[in-house]
Amino acid sequence: MSSAVQMPPVLAEVTFTALIIWVTITAVMSVVLAVVAVKFLDYLRQKDAEHQAREIVSRAEREIDTRRKEAELEIKEQALQQRAEGERELAAFRQELHERDRQLDKRQDALEQQTEQLRKQEKMVEGTQRKLVERIDDTNRRSDELAKLLDLQRQTLHELSGLSREDATQKLLAMLDQELEQEAGAVILRREKQLASICEDKSRDMLITALQRYAAGHTAETTTSTVDIPSDEMKGRIIGREGRNIRAFEKATGIDVIIDDTPGVVIVSGFDMVRREVARISLNKLIADGRIHPSRIEEVVGETQKELEVHLQKLGQEAAQEADVPGLHEKLIHLLGRLRFRTSYSQNVLRHSIEVAFLTGMLAEEIGLDGNLGRRCGLLHDIGKAADHEAEGGHPKIGADILKRYGEKHAVVHAALGHHDDLRIDYPYTVLVAAADACSASRPGARRETLERYIKRMEELEGIATGFPGVEQAYAIQAGRELRVLVSAKNTTDESAAKICRDIARAFEEQLTYPGEIKVTVLRETRVTEMAR
Repeated sequence: MSSAVQMPPVLAEVTFTALIIWVTITAVMSVVLAVVAVKFLDYLRQKDAEHQAREIVSRAEREIDTRRKEAELEIKEQALQQRAEGERELAAFRQELHERDRQLDKRQDALEQQTEQLRKQEKMVEGTQRKLVERIDDTNRRSDELAKLLDLQRQTLHELSGLSREDATQKLLAMLDQELEQEAGAVILRREKQLASICEDKSRDMLITALQRYAAGHTAETTTSTVDIPSDEMKGRIIGREGRNIRAFEKATGIDVIIDDTPGVVIVSGFDMVRREVARISLNKLIADGRIHPSRIEEVVGETQKELEVHLQKLGQEAAQEADVPGLHEKLIHLLGRLRFRTSYSQNVLRHSIEVAFLTGMLAEEIGLDGNLGRRCGLLHDIGKAADHEAEGGHPKIGADILKRYGEKHAVVHAALGHHDDLRIDYPYTVLVAAADACSASRPGARRETLERYIKRMEELEGIATGFPGVEQAYAIQAGRELRVLVSAKNTTDESAAKICRDIARAFEEQLTYPGEIKVTVLRETRVTEMAR
């Protein structure tokens, strides 16, 4: 039987101690090695960092060198550019100096030429002065000789004629009258030119300005309208059996139908233009439809009356818009539309009212009043003519009552009431409406004159002109707005022709009453005729 060898306790203790020492030494060595390794790694890192730093420094130095070289190149390029610019500026400056020198040379040459011309002119002036002195002396000498000759001629004429002092004085005065007449004509021409220049520059005629700013055409309406028919057979259908169709048509429209031998035309006649328009449109519809009998006539006339009422309202609205007069009552607009089918002395009343509205507004603005109110007064001043067949009295009173009924201002009411007779200064719009109404009614072409009155006025104009001495012929033209006067070239001069023209115009102003103005033109010419054989 074997048994384990047991170590003595002292050996075991020594072995354990050695183990501890060995472990301790091993730990110390490990620490030392670790420290050495750390320091070695630090050393390696330091070397690597130094190497990187050197590379960075080297790279930076290379970059610095590169940038320095680039900067030097840029500086050199800029220097070259500045030098080139300086050379160009210097060349331009030299060119400018050269140009100035050339201009100075030209100016110097010009001054020398002017100086030479001045010398020549001075010589010419000296020569001219000498000639003038000689001519003055010669003129004085001739004047003295002429005065002596005139004295001798007077004495000789006095001896030959045997005239007394009074007779000679009368002849002399007659000669002076003729000379003064010519001088008066010259003065008239000169003064008229001066007055025309002053008026053109400084005067401002409000009425003429307003008339120039507005002009409107008028169409004269008659009391009949014509309706075209396709054939004469249609006349019998319009008349109907025993005249029943034409009687029914006249009863429905209140208009006379005239059917005569005129081919292709039927005439509708009546003084109420609204009814006449209804009749004309209805008859056109019946002819186009072909069915003409009493019941159809009443139906078509009724439809046409309704259509015309709408058309009248539209015409009134268009007139109010054209005259720029807003806010009118519907009844007033309807009455304005009716004025389209009303004439006064062959002048359309609606166009006349629109024209008066524009003229009144312009005149009101010229003198500082309300132009809108002026246009309203002018547009509505003849509104009574649309209803004067329905009420008693003249159209001013009827119009004033209508305007008052529909709430118009007092100025508008008084303008309608007093634009013919009751003119008051405290109602300026009434005066303006009266002036615009007279301008619209009396301008050329607005209203017709009777043939006898027209011929009489033309004869009066020509008779007054031919009564002046020296006038050979006179012609009234432009409906009496202009007179052409032909004077004798032998018996008149330019100055006396001007005096004749002025005297004729003054005679018209004193002896005649006429609207607007009359232009007088005097023509004087010399004609020489020879025959070539």
